[in-house]
Amino acid sequence: MKRISTGFLQAVIVLIGIVVLAVLIRLPLTEGRAVNLDLLSIYSDPFILYGYATSIAFFVALYKAFKLLAYIGQNKVFSSNSVAALKSIKYCAIVFSTLIVIAGLYITLSHNKDDDPAGFLAICIVTTFASIVVATAAAIFEKILQNAIDMKSENDLTI
Repeated sequence: MKRISTGFLQAVIVLIGIVVLAVLIRLPLTEGRAVNLDLLSIYSDPFILYGYATSIAFFVALYKAFKLLAYIGQNKVFSSNSVAALKSIKYCAIVFSTLIVIAGLYITLSHNKDDDPAGFLAICIVTTFASIVVATAAAIFEKILQNAIDMKSENDLTI
C-alpha cells in the first residue's frame, strides 16, 4: 500500500512539474509585456529570464520532494539523505520566496503609471506565502526527523 501511495505522489509531483514547465513556456507568448514581441525578443526579455531563473529553485525543490518520496518508498525515511532532502526543500523555498519578493518590488517601483500591477502583486503575495509555508513545514519535518534519527542511533548504541 505504501509503494502505491508514494508512487501516486511521485506521479503528482511529475505532473506539477510538467504543468509549470508548460506554463513557463507558453505564458510569455500570450500574456503580459511580451505579447507583441517576436520570439527572440520574448525569450531575451530580462524579466522573463528572471522568471526562468527563479523557477530553478522551484524545480530543484520538486526534484528533492520526488527523491524524498523515493526514500519513503524504500523504507529509508530515517536516514541522513531524507534530512538533506528536507533541508534542500527548505532552502529552495526560502530562495524562491525571496526572488518572488524582489520581482514584486521591481514591478512596484518600475511599472508604467498606466498599468495596474495589483494582479501581479497579488500573485507575488500568494506564492510568497505558500513558499514560506513550505519552508516552515520542511524545517519542522527536518527537525523532527533529525531528532528521530538521533534517538534511533542513541538506542542502537545502548543495546
